[in-house]
Amino acid sequence: MIEIKKIGLAELEEVAILFNAYRVFYNKPSDIESGKAFLKERIQKEESIVYGAYEGDTMVGFTQLYPLFSSVRMKRLWLLNDLFVQPTARGKGISIKLIDAAKELCRQTDACSLCLETGQDNVVGNQLYPRTGFELDEEYNHYEWTTV
Repeated sequence: MIEIKKIGLAELEEVAILFNAYRVFYNKPSDIESGKAFLKERIQKEESIVYGAYEGDTMVGFTQLYPLFSSVRMKRLWLLNDLFVQPTARGKGISIKLIDAAKELCRQTDACSLCLETGQDNVVGNQLYPRTGFELDEEYNHYEWTTV
């Protein structure tokens, strides 16, 4: 049985390991300590909400959401920025349960939407997100300016 729980500082060690694996998946160097510090700051400052997926006593997945605001809609929205399930736990519907928790957060906070982006080469994600009610926005261009 899979249980979804909101993550706090008490679960920081567990989620930092999965956060590191998530970053490595996206070709970033392994750095558990920096990831732990990053997550700790987000949680302490209430700058993100993190949910963990537990199989028994073991955290096997997580999602991290950041609050944003829509001026046009004059409401909060949530950015589903991170979603990761350990390879050994995949195929059990854990990602769907994590997405469902994110949707419930939207309802509880009266948010107008839940948004995300993923690479065009993310075959699994690009199959998962439409199955969970997300619609691909082909109308707008996505632009980014970076400092690095």
